[in-house]
Amino acid sequence: MSAPSLQSIRRRVVGSNVWLSHAVNDAQATLARLSVQEIKPVVLASEEAVGRAMLQEIEAAARSKEGDLVIILLGGRGAQSLHRLLGALARTDEADELLGRLCVFTQDALAPMRMESGLSFVRDFERLLGAAFFKKVKSFTSMRTDTDDLEGELARYTEQLESLGGIDIFFLGHGPEPGGASHLAYIKPGSGATASDVAGLIPISTSILEHHIAKFKAGGSAVTEADEAECRTATHILTLGPAAILRARRIVQSIVDASTAPAKRVSYRRVLKAQIARDSAARAAQFNENPGLWTRLHPNLSSLVLPDVLVA
Repeated sequence: MSAPSLQSIRRRVVGSNVWLSHAVNDAQATLARLSVQEIKPVVLASEEAVGRAMLQEIEAAARSKEGDLVIILLGGRGAQSLHRLLGALARTDEADELLGRLCVFTQDALAPMRMESGLSFVRDFERLLGAAFFKKVKSFTSMRTDTDDLEGELARYTEQLESLGGIDIFFLGHGPEPGGASHLAYIKPGSGATASDVAGLIPISTSILEHHIAKFKAGGSAVTEADEAECRTATHILTLGPAAILRARRIVQSIVDASTAPAKRVSYRRVLKAQIARDSAARAAQFNENPGLWTRLHPNLSSLVLPDVLVA
């Protein structure tokens, strides 16, 4: 797989959303030819079991190929158990060979924001993974958010990601949206994302920013008044797009917090049960209304859930 050059990235505006896509790809043709998959949830007993299963996915990918492994980290509750396991391993020499092969990327970020801000998504990864993890992995690359050229930096980010040969594992969550819809990464309903879009800049609301600040403070992150003030001026979330998700060799989805986010039960069930349209235009409208459906088009996906997400 060759990496796209910056010249091959096309900028597309949908309302207030900006999408960066492969100029050579026909989004509707791509969407039409993709086969619809059935998702069979893998039900595990605890968050710790989900974390171990996610770690086993990394280990299996390492056994299946030589050289580097490119993984996309999932933030938030869905992967915290995995991060603790990786952090514990990094404090030993048990998995040094594996860790030394990992090229780690993030899937979204608040912007504009200083990279060292206590409210950067990366701070949560640092808290859970620990210093030893960052010293032992081959590379850790996050989206640049301290620039006047967010679009250019995001294009360069996707170029760097794909220059390594593509994504081996994309760890995904599942976010509920009003009306039973859902989002992946930060691909929101109505944002106009297509199968050709590798990344995007999505406007962020004041309520989401306040929730983000409260969540980080409750989680124990060191947050200064200056960090809070800066966070409240953020205008966008940068996100990887459907094209990045669809081109990953493996997707591992985890949903572990339906007890505290019960809307995930309805939105996840809707993804599982949806009848995907055959007509490309109707399908595009369906996916724009409910981006969680993009998982239904990937032929190599594992969806790890706790029992409570399947409770009616």
